[in-house]
Formats: sequence, C-alpha cells, structure tokens
Amino acid sequence: MINDLLKDAQSRMHAAIQSLQDDLAAIRTGRATPALVEKLPITYYGTDTPLVQLASISVPEPRQLLIRPFDPSSVKAIERSILASDLGLTPNNDGKQIRLNLPPLTEERRRDLVKVVHGRLEEARIAIRNVRRDVLNDMRDFEKEKLFSEDDLERGEQDLQKITDKFIEEVNQNGQHKEQEIMEV
Repeated sequence: MINDLLKDAQSRMHAAIQSLQDDLAAIRTGRATPALVEKLPITYYGTDTPLVQLASISVPEPRQLLIRPFDPSSVKAIERSILASDLGLTPNNDGKQIRLNLPPLTEERRRDLVKVVHGRLEEARIAIRNVRRDVLNDMRDFEKEKLFSEDDLERGEQDLQKITDKFIEEVNQNGQHKEQEIMEV
C-alpha cells in the first residue's frame, strides 16, 4: 500500500520536473533553439495550433531559426503570431519561409530572464511539495483506517521526504544549468 503511494508520488513529481524542463526550454538563451517557438500558438483555419505541427524548425546558424511551413499559405499566420508573442523577435518573411534572427541578449535582459527562471523553479518546487502533502494526507488517512501501523506510516513519511528531497535537488540542478546558459556571453 505504501509502496503504491510512493510510486504515485514519484510519477507525479517526475511530471512536475518534465513540465519544468519544457518551460525552461522555451526561455531564450544566447543561442537559437527550436524549443523557443515550437509551442507558439498559431491561428490556423480558426484553430490555435502549435507551430511545430505547422512547420519544420531548424537552426542554420547559432543565432538564427528557420521556419519552413508545410502549407505556404500559413506563412502570414505564423508571422502574425510571432509578432504578437512576447519573444521580441521580428520575422523575416520571403513568402515561403521565415527567418528569425536572435539579437545578442543585453545584461539587463539576461537578469530579467534569470528572474523568470527562478519563478518557474519555485512553481516546480511548490508542485512537488503539493504532491508530498497529498500523499502524506493519504498515508495518514490509511493509518486512521488501520490499513497500516504507525511504524509503517513513519517509515513511509521518511521515504516520501527522501523522494521529495531528490526531486527538489533535481529542480535546483535544472535551474543552475539554465541560469549558466542564460548568463553565458
């Protein structure tokens, strides 16, 4: 019973880490990466569709993204969405494909991005602690219903805390790595 709860906690915490990694991938660093625009919503025939489903995204140069739409008629919609996004990039459209040139980040912008990263890290930590709280409540409820003993509950709580600490450390490592990426000139 406790092992099932711990496995559930691990899978939910792992999902929080995965979500954090997806969020961090979308934060701009000094170099171009397709993850910056992959999830950008494009209004295509009245439906919001992620850019990755409408075009191939490549990195021909370290500071440039090349977006080749599968349907050439969607170029204007993609261009509008990029302009409307908070990326701060101006698309260069030649009618068939779009080039995004990423200017070098200023020191002030780097610091702002680090603050955004710290906010996302805190959200991930909160999500992990919420999972811990939920599982602890379930364990205590099962103990009250006499499904397992107080000793089992205490061991389960200790194991759950070890799992939580491991995932919080993983969040911190992801954050340090992203911060180094952003501050790298």
